Amino acid sequence: MPLIKPFAGLRPAPGQAEAVAAPPYDVLSSDEARARASGRPWSFLHISKPEIDLPPGTDPYSPQVYAKARENLENMLAAGILRRDPASCYYVYRLSMPTDSGEHVQTGLVAAASLADYATNRIRKHEFTRPDKEDDRVQQIQALNAQTGPVLMAYPPCPAADALLAQVTTGAPDADVTAADGIGHTLWVVRDAPTIEQISSAINDLPALYIADGHHRSAAAARVAATRHGAGESGYFLTVIFPHHQMRILDYNRVVKDLNGLGEQAFLTRIEANFSVSPSATPVKPARPGEFGLYLPGRWLRLRIEPRLVPATDPVARLDVSLLTEFLLARVLGIHDLRVDKRIDFVGGIRGLGELEKRVDSGKMAAAFALYPTRMEDLMAVADAGEVMPPKSTWFEPKLADGLVSHLLD
Repeated sequence: MPLIKPFAGLRPAPGQAEAVAAPPYDVLSSDEARARASGRPWSFLHISKPEIDLPPGTDPYSPQVYAKARENLENMLAAGILRRDPASCYYVYRLSMPTDSGEHVQTGLVAAASLADYATNRIRKHEFTRPDKEDDRVQQIQALNAQTGPVLMAYPPCPAADALLAQVTTGAPDADVTAADGIGHTLWVVRDAPTIEQISSAINDLPALYIADGHHRSAAAARVAATRHGAGESGYFLTVIFPHHQMRILDYNRVVKDLNGLGEQAFLTRIEANFSVSPSATPVKPARPGEFGLYLPGRWLRLRIEPRLVPATDPVARLDVSLLTEFLLARVLGIHDLRVDKRIDFVGGIRGLGELEKRVDSGKMAAAFALYPTRMEDLMAVADAGEVMPPKSTWFEPKLADGLVSHLLD
């Protein structure tokens, strides 16, 4: 069984991509999705968040929600809004996003990835999953007989694959959508057999692929495949695979509700046992690993962990998220388990440092910590070691859209 293969994707009909494309199902609440889909009858949110078409307050995990997803999919098929390609293809997917330093662009491959290789860890993971979230995706896949939320993955250095994807993008795209948030989603369909074969050869020769985001979707696909004995398309899952060096991870910052009974000066004195501490006249956006920003009401400080505390050979313990937890959150603030402790919350870097100031200055939080983003190389090292990343270690931007390509299991 190959690591990846082409497939006959389900896509918006010509001219319908803008009407269909939607944010990922797991970044919007039901109320937000209902507002986004208002006046947009063909938005893929009607399939990925079908509770929006049922009375407010409907349990989003109830059987009627999954049945509604199936009904909405069938309606879009009957109306010709979605069509299945007549033959197996690859799809090249470009994401573009304006940033403070210019436009970020990453170009990847939409493919069906092998669940057999997922089981043997050739497709590598770095997160634990929650059974309830897996159950939800299992029910969605079963109801639709399709995988509609692509798993975000990365491939290690492969100049041949990079060149092939770049070559495809010299032609006219088959879909080009700019979302309300300014993110561009551009798709090229790869139909010619020689290019398909070259892409397959380049990727299938790689030692491993790495899941970046979508652990619950991939785990759910594996569970569905097990019930179908991996037959046909059920033995594969929908993915978009980008070159690891193009992917953009933002900081995932922390805010805490109290200082564990310490006054500010006592708190800072305790920190100085393991960090250098210096005031900053401007907000602190860490410029390198081992550096942290600390915001207390009305002031920023720069923290640098003592180099002797950074283990060289442990891929998990040397992460900034691990160092902050071990030597400050746990030892000073008594916050040991980030998964369950209600005294800590997390703020994605897409919100900026101003959000950290806002949370603290409001009085709802006592302190905020700005982190340097986790690097893709660090994520891959953790996955290669068969280890698990700490909670809330990565925030990938830009996000993939739902609805541009889906993978039918028949």
